[in-house]
Amino acid sequence: MSPLEVLWFFLVFVLIGGYFVLDGFDLGIGVLFPFIAKSEEDQAVLRRAIGPIWDGNEVWLITAGGALFAAFPDAYATTFSGYYLPIMLVLFGLIVRAVSFEFHAGDPAWRKVWDVCFFVGSLLPALLLGVAAGITFEGIPMDAHGNYIGVPLFGLITPFSLLCGLTGLSMMMAAGANWIALKAPKPSALQARCAKLGMPLQIVALVLFVAATACVFLYIHPTMDPALNALRWIFAALVVGGLVVSMFFSKVNDNDLFAFVSHSVASFSMVALGACSMFPNLVVASSDSVGPNITLMSAGASDLTLFCMTVILCIGLPLVLVYHVIIYRTFRGRLTQEDLTEGAY
Repeated sequence: MSPLEVLWFFLVFVLIGGYFVLDGFDLGIGVLFPFIAKSEEDQAVLRRAIGPIWDGNEVWLITAGGALFAAFPDAYATTFSGYYLPIMLVLFGLIVRAVSFEFHAGDPAWRKVWDVCFFVGSLLPALLLGVAAGITFEGIPMDAHGNYIGVPLFGLITPFSLLCGLTGLSMMMAAGANWIALKAPKPSALQARCAKLGMPLQIVALVLFVAATACVFLYIHPTMDPALNALRWIFAALVVGGLVVSMFFSKVNDNDLFAFVSHSVASFSMVALGACSMFPNLVVASSDSVGPNITLMSAGASDLTLFCMTVILCIGLPLVLVYHVIIYRTFRGRLTQEDLTEGAY
C-alpha cells in the first residue's frame, strides 16, 4: 500500500466524522422536533437554531462521497450500487427535509405536513447511515468481481447493523438536545427540557455503544490490524469519556457549551474507532462471499490521481474550514426574541 492510499483511507473517514459531528445535531433536532416543540415559539427556536448552518454542514457528506468515488472507485461502486435502496431513502429524506424548511414559512396551511416531513426527512438519514456503516463493518455478500449479491435493504438489516443504526441515531439525538440547550433562550422551558433530555439520551447512546462493541468481539470477530491497537483503545476511551464528561457538564456543571463540545469529541472518536477497526478494509466480505474484502490496496486509484486530490484538498479544505468558522461565529450565542422574528425559518 502506498502512503497516499493510507492517507486517503483516513481522510474519507475524517470527512465522514465531520459530517457525523456537524450535521448530526441537525438531524437529531429534526428527530426530536415533534417531541420537544410544545408551541409555535419552540418550533421557531428549533428551526432558527439550525436554519443558517444546516446546508453548509451537509457539504461534508457530499465531499465524503466524492472522495470515496475518486480515491477508491471499486469500493464506491460496491457500496453505492449494493446499498442503492437505503441510499435513495437517505437522499429522499434529505431532500424532503430541505423542502420542509423552505415551505414551512411560505405555506402556513400545510405547516403540519411540513413538520412531519422535517421529522421523517431527519429520521431516515440518522438511522440508515448507521445501518449502512454497521453492515459494511460486519460484512456483505459479494461475488468474485466485488458486486453486492444480497437482498436490497432487508438483506442489509441485521441485528448488528440495526444496533449500529440505533447507536448513531441516539448520538445524533443527544447532540441535537445539547445544541438546543446551547442555543435556546435561557431561561426558557425549551432550554430546560433539552438540557434535561441530553443526559438520558447520552446514557442510551453509551449503552448501545457498549452493546455494539460487545457484539463485535463476541459474534463478529473481525480481523483488525494489530499496529492500530493503541489507537483503538484511545478512541474507545474518548467515546466513553466524551459522553461521561458531556453528561457531567450538562447535569452538574450547567455548562452547555462544554457539554456539546465533549459530545462532539465522542461522536468524532466513534467514527475514528471504526476507521482504525476496519483498516485496511473498505468493504468487508461476509463468510458466504465468493470475492475477497475490498481493501485500500485493491480499490485505490492511481498515485497520480491521489496526488492531484491531495493538492485540491490542500486548497479546498482550508476554504471550507474558514467558511464554517465565519458562519458559526456570525450566528454564535443564544437566540433572542428578535432572532425569532427575522428570516424565513
